[in-house]
Amino acid sequence: MNNPRSLAEEIANILDEKKAGDVVILDISRLTVVADYFVIASGRSEIQVKALYDELDRRMAEAGVAARHVDGAQSGRWIAVDYGDVIVHIFHHEERAFYNLERLWADARHQKLSSEPQ
Repeated sequence: MNNPRSLAEEIANILDEKKAGDVVILDISRLTVVADYFVIASGRSEIQVKALYDELDRRMAEAGVAARHVDGAQSGRWIAVDYGDVIVHIFHHEERAFYNLERLWADARHQKLSSEPQ
């Protein structure tokens, strides 16, 4: 991927195609040096959360994009994947509601990809 925005959009599209719920891209570039974008998505079960991560990992590897770090892949409740300028959060819907990153990063520019909350 050429730039962080393209990478974030590609990741969001992969998750949306795999039927992730409520896929959102947050542009946090002007708010922190941690990353430029968060991609947030939800699954209805631990199995779906893991399947979303597995598909993302496979497709990114095929594109030659390696994660710098992955956390939570064993639990299936909240998987965080660090691609450098883009950090992906794949939540079980209960964890997403509890941690509410969209509220925490309310000053970020939001781009909603899917309209179906899951």
